[in-house]
Amino acid sequence: MSRRLAAWSVTVALAGFLFGFDTAVISGADQPLQALWQTSDLFHGLFIMSAALWGTVIGALTGNWPCERYGRKAVLIGIGVLYLASALGSALAPDPYSFSIWRFIGGLGVGVSSVAVPAYISEIAPAAVRGRLVALYQFQIVLGILIAFVSNFVLSSLLGLDWRWMLGIESVPAVIYLVMVTGVPESPRWLLLHKKDEAASRRILEIVDPASVERTISEIRHAQREFTEDALFRRAYLYPILLAFLVAAFNQLSGINFIIYFAPRIFGLAGLDSSAALLSTAGIGLVNLVFTMLALYLIDRAGRKTLLLAGSIGYILSLAAVTWAFHANARGLLVVLFVFLFIASHAVGQGAVIWVFIAEIFPNNVRTKGQSLGAGTHWVFAALITLLMPYLLGRFDGQTIFGFFTVMMCLQLAFVLFLMPETKGKSLEFLAEHLSTHEHASFEEAGGA
Repeated sequence: MSRRLAAWSVTVALAGFLFGFDTAVISGADQPLQALWQTSDLFHGLFIMSAALWGTVIGALTGNWPCERYGRKAVLIGIGVLYLASALGSALAPDPYSFSIWRFIGGLGVGVSSVAVPAYISEIAPAAVRGRLVALYQFQIVLGILIAFVSNFVLSSLLGLDWRWMLGIESVPAVIYLVMVTGVPESPRWLLLHKKDEAASRRILEIVDPASVERTISEIRHAQREFTEDALFRRAYLYPILLAFLVAAFNQLSGINFIIYFAPRIFGLAGLDSSAALLSTAGIGLVNLVFTMLALYLIDRAGRKTLLLAGSIGYILSLAAVTWAFHANARGLLVVLFVFLFIASHAVGQGAVIWVFIAEIFPNNVRTKGQSLGAGTHWVFAALITLLMPYLLGRFDGQTIFGFFTVMMCLQLAFVLFLMPETKGKSLEFLAEHLSTHEHASFEEAGGA
């Protein structure tokens, strides 16, 4: 792997740091904001906690359009601008309505980044290292989550600063990302297919992997002739559409965003005081980071399907244990440990796999559209869960909520065993040919599983 390829991938993946920070930082402001503005549970869920997620849904569903029209790099720069504006605006907001608008703008950045970043890295990376480079995005997400939790704890519990500081501090990494991302090149596949600039595409591919330039360009050209239909919802693409939808839906039906957004409340239900609950929340971020690093090591070795299989089993065991703990009134440290096991399972499985897998399974001509479908599905489910949870937490006990997530993960296990193909080590064009045509039935014989 060339140093410049690694540097470009790490830089672009920094958008994931802002994604993770922006997603998790609101947990520290959750209860203070509701107390400050005296909002109802439903209003708080709809306008305060899930405002960013509705922006994320729109950003994810529409992010393919600017990626195709203006290129991946221009969109990556725009993402940084959205994060910076949201951080400053929400920190200075005088009322819940303006606060929601600025959080919505930050959500647009999150949604578009979940389309642009995996697509960009997958299109620039050689097949042998594509998994770990795209998974850098998830690593940066969990690093951002960890730093947000630690930042909330330091600013609130140690320095006595309020929620405005928690949210405004995000402007610092947003500026750093903006400066760095201006130095990355455009996607070589976008240059070749949309700008018809083979010379520029070739120059970038020679830096990335000089030994495979001719083969890569030949495969891209062949795929361009093979897949001429740019509309996503066509018969040839039904299999990758199904895969993207199910992977994305199950990601949220695990309960991961519920735990990240409402961790202090969950630990409060388990009997911890507010300071211990906030510190335990920081522990979630640390466990997530450590096991994401393990997944980075394994994803191009063990493969995507193997990691998701292991994660599914871990999900079921940990969620069932949390369900039992609430049922048996076994609270405190025991619930914290089971939640940590859940986070470890997520980091090794869904957390590492989702963005890599969705970015791999669609042909070049509809990749960002497929990415929008998968990311949009992910964020629609995330927004619905976040919207409803303040209401549900007030009306259902812990065992009912975690029992539901346990059942969903049993269904995910069946999906992994019977529907999910293995994609490690295969070129994007190979995967397009065998997953987006009637040939996907012979994918295993072709070496894809």
